[in-house]
Amino acid sequence: MEEREFNALADAMLARIEAALESCDIDFDFETKPGGVLELEFDDGSKIVINRHTAAREIWVAAKSGGFHFRPPAAAGGIWAATRDGEELLAAIARCMSEQSGEVVRLS
Repeated sequence: MEEREFNALADAMLARIEAALESCDIDFDFETKPGGVLELEFDDGSKIVINRHTAAREIWVAAKSGGFHFRPPAAAGGIWAATRDGEELLAAIARCMSEQSGEVVRLS
């Protein structure tokens, strides 16, 4: 996959994640930093960082429970899937947010 194609897919997914976070009804703060980095901060001070890794052509998520790498969909309409177990990116972010906030989180 060419860098330009990856960046377009990553930009679209990061925008989708940001929209899902804006509609989330738990108490946390998030900020979009330069380069498409999303930083979420919870009441206990813990953070989740979501960013693109262009060299690897992946989106990376760093959370209290570990680091996770997600590959772009192979075909239009596909999902960003974890390299370890195939978990879908939004589901993984919701799981990490639930673990760190102590509340059930669902992102769509």
